Amino acid sequence: MKNLKRVAAIHDISGFGKCSLTVALPIISAAGIETTVLPTAVLSTHTGGFTGFTYRDLTDDIQAISDHWKSLDICFDAIYTGFLGSFEQLNLITKFFETFKTKDNLILVDPVMADNGELYKIFSPEFAVGMRKLCEKADIIIPNFTEAALLIGEPYNPGPYTEAYVEAMLKKLSKLGPRKIVLTGVFFNDEQLGAATYDAATGEIAYAFEKRIPGYYHGTGDVFGSALLSALLNDFPLHKAAEIAVRFTAAAIKRTADAGSDIRFGVNFEQSIPTFLQDLKLL
Repeated sequence: MKNLKRVAAIHDISGFGKCSLTVALPIISAAGIETTVLPTAVLSTHTGGFTGFTYRDLTDDIQAISDHWKSLDICFDAIYTGFLGSFEQLNLITKFFETFKTKDNLILVDPVMADNGELYKIFSPEFAVGMRKLCEKADIIIPNFTEAALLIGEPYNPGPYTEAYVEAMLKKLSKLGPRKIVLTGVFFNDEQLGAATYDAATGEIAYAFEKRIPGYYHGTGDVFGSALLSALLNDFPLHKAAEIAVRFTAAAIKRTADAGSDIRFGVNFEQSIPTFLQDLKLL
């Protein structure tokens, strides 16, 4: 039996509306990986389409949690970051990386800050500069095209894209420091949507696509990132991990679209987990 691997998942918690830790924890755990959580904030719901939500900032707790874990000599096979709400949190998580990085573990940063050509309203343009510095510390980053443009200081391109454009973007992102890039929201036509991967060590570029389902679905980036990390920690190569993650995310979106559910509530990833585990060869 293989040793149980452990992830430190650093995201916010939205009590309702599936995203962030309420997505990462069940998906990564289902993949046979111990999931330790470091919450950056607690919200009653996520902020996409809801009003009147509560928000409790946990910035003041992050360093104390990190210090306690260090005192217990806890080690992680991977560190996975998502939504970070402030410059101070960026600095604290940079320190967390320095504290818990080893020669063998993996740091995966999802630079959550923008979508559809716009920086999230809670962030200033300077936040993108801070996020770029955090990405420099990562082994893998998984931006969408809006985030990628902000990270490399280029105008946003809404697509459709060409292979030449995508591949140039991947290589520019890699020059920030991370040796592996997964770029989400890739499409060459209106029929398919997926991701592109780049491994700077080998020069390999690969694509993973599924049938495009119209609409915008909250939390899908967190579903994708959690599935990607799960596959990587189950020893799948980057391009195969992306295929598994794209397939799992698309299946969750399709279930939600077929049911006609309120898109604010998140996607139905739960009922796709058995097929996901078969893809991981765990069933």
